[in-house]
Amino acid sequence: MIRTLLVANRGEIARRVVATCRRLGVATVAVHSDADADTPLVAEADQAVRLPGRTPAETYLRVDALLDAARRSGADAVHPGYGFLAENADFATAVTDAGLTWVGPPARVIAAMGDKLAAKALLAPAGVPMLPTWTDPDLITEYPVLVKASAGGGGRGMRIVRDAAGLAGAVASAGREAAAAFGDGTVFVERYVEGGRHVEVQIFGDTHRTVVALGERDCSIQRRHQKLVEEAPAGLAPELRRRLHEAAVAAGRAVDYVGAGTVEFLLAPDGAFFFLEMNTRLQVEHPVTEAVTGLDLVRLQLLVAEGAPLPLTATPPTTGHAVEVRLCAEEPARGFRPATGTLHRFAVPGVTDTFTPARGLRLDSGVTDGSVVGVHYDSMLAKLVAWGETRTEAVRALAGALARAEVHGVATNRDLLVRVLRSPEFGAAEVDTGFLDRHDAVFAPLLPADELPLVALAGALALAADRRANAPVLAGLPSGWRNVPAFPQVTRFAGADGGELAVRYRLDRTGALADWSTDPATDRQVTLVGAAPDRVVLDVDGVRRAYRVHRVGSEVFVDGPDGAASLTELPRLPPPTVALAAGSLLAPLPGTVTRTHVGVGQRVTAGDLLLTLEAMKLEHPVVAPADGLVSELPVPTGGQVDTGTVLAVLTPE
Repeated sequence: MIRTLLVANRGEIARRVVATCRRLGVATVAVHSDADADTPLVAEADQAVRLPGRTPAETYLRVDALLDAARRSGADAVHPGYGFLAENADFATAVTDAGLTWVGPPARVIAAMGDKLAAKALLAPAGVPMLPTWTDPDLITEYPVLVKASAGGGGRGMRIVRDAAGLAGAVASAGREAAAAFGDGTVFVERYVEGGRHVEVQIFGDTHRTVVALGERDCSIQRRHQKLVEEAPAGLAPELRRRLHEAAVAAGRAVDYVGAGTVEFLLAPDGAFFFLEMNTRLQVEHPVTEAVTGLDLVRLQLLVAEGAPLPLTATPPTTGHAVEVRLCAEEPARGFRPATGTLHRFAVPGVTDTFTPARGLRLDSGVTDGSVVGVHYDSMLAKLVAWGETRTEAVRALAGALARAEVHGVATNRDLLVRVLRSPEFGAAEVDTGFLDRHDAVFAPLLPADELPLVALAGALALAADRRANAPVLAGLPSGWRNVPAFPQVTRFAGADGGELAVRYRLDRTGALADWSTDPATDRQVTLVGAAPDRVVLDVDGVRRAYRVHRVGSEVFVDGPDGAASLTELPRLPPPTVALAAGSLLAPLPGTVTRTHVGVGQRVTAGDLLLTLEAMKLEHPVVAPADGLVSELPVPTGGQVDTGTVLAVLTPE
């Protein structure tokens, strides 16, 4: 019997495991880096052990440090979560050799399935259908193809190649990214299926040789080969669903699978399906399976790890439909690069449960108000899951809650997720892995450009109300009121895109909005219904609208009926700034310069690769915006940079 469980992970998955342990009466031990010392996980676990350092290599990837934490805390079992060492056979072996219970499949299975090439060779004889695969690029006979990392997943080390000319560069880049993410740069190539759906089957095995399928999930909505939206069930015809489940169970039985696992398939438009990989761990998207089956998969993991038989021997019935989105810290204005910052407010309305199999709105998150999102870890902040009697109800509830959420201080992909959920094509279940490539409209922000002046006006009025409420004298007078009106009050904001917006307004002696204007101009007819520091109500063209306002220093966050905006109040007298040299290329986000491809004095043309920046486990190329001469490279290879650091200076010829 497991008495004390060490969770060798961080963020929402570690909190998820702790939540089930609490219900079962199992004591928990968290581990944390210095960067994670103040996270909710550390406060919720029964014990917490510091792993000195900040980067994954210094902390969560150190087998010796994790085993020492288990010894010092008295843990008798280890749950690896997902990511980090969850699919590391050496870690599983070290845990069991230390006399601890490993909550996961045996090390031999992890090793066999962790090498995708070996997994294909092992499972093909079991009747699991495979795609044509090449390890020698010279033998490729058809395009397009997909370059994949052999030792990992999550979209890292994957590149689509449509002709032979692009293959060598894609293989080299994928190998570097795979080596950085998994410590193994081995890649292979397989046929790329256009218009395919990514469908996976949740399997579970026990030590009594029982392997069952718990249902399937559609994970086709992806960007950069990373999943954004998942749902269960996948909406398959009964016969296709039966064959898919049989293939997944056959894969599990071929390796005597134990514990939670996922067999991933690519479903072609003609109905054929092919094995992609087997993930020997709990998946990020497991909550949708829990929602439709009512099962707690972490509970099943613990039962199986203790040697108990699975409490079911066949696929359980499902009820309703569940959809999950991954809310990530990303900057839409910069190509959805990972974002960092302090999360000043994180609130989702209507949440009924957290970290618990539920039929309603479930939030699994590793962050709360005040959490700092750094550069060292994955960009995912939270998973939001909605269950409904029908797919339409689940999708609508999820989109509505996400649109009304208050996420302040860190840029996210929230608007993209809402746009996807509300798109007609997604509503009609017309999805495949190329969905985002075909639908540019989903990348537009929720807030229309012509609504921004109203949002800025609401922000300005809230700031005025806040100043008036805290005024030492004359607090009862309208802000800026004069006996003889002369000049309007002016509030200037900088938007998230760097543009400036000026709001001019005047209140009469009753506090009503006498007149207002913005630059850029707008002609909307507006009446002020009420203004408080945190809430402004406007009548716009005869329609009443409420805006929620949250101020943190000079940052002003406004959430309205049409979307949200992050504004920065500009000072009336801007402080002096340091002028940058012409041609300076700035770091788009914090990270590490992993490769420098040019030298000082070298001539480059527009589009040439200058440097490679690594942040949040992804490579970010820095290319020349125009022809020129490289005159400065101030950051050496291996150097750490913050957003805005000068990476290179190009001098036009």
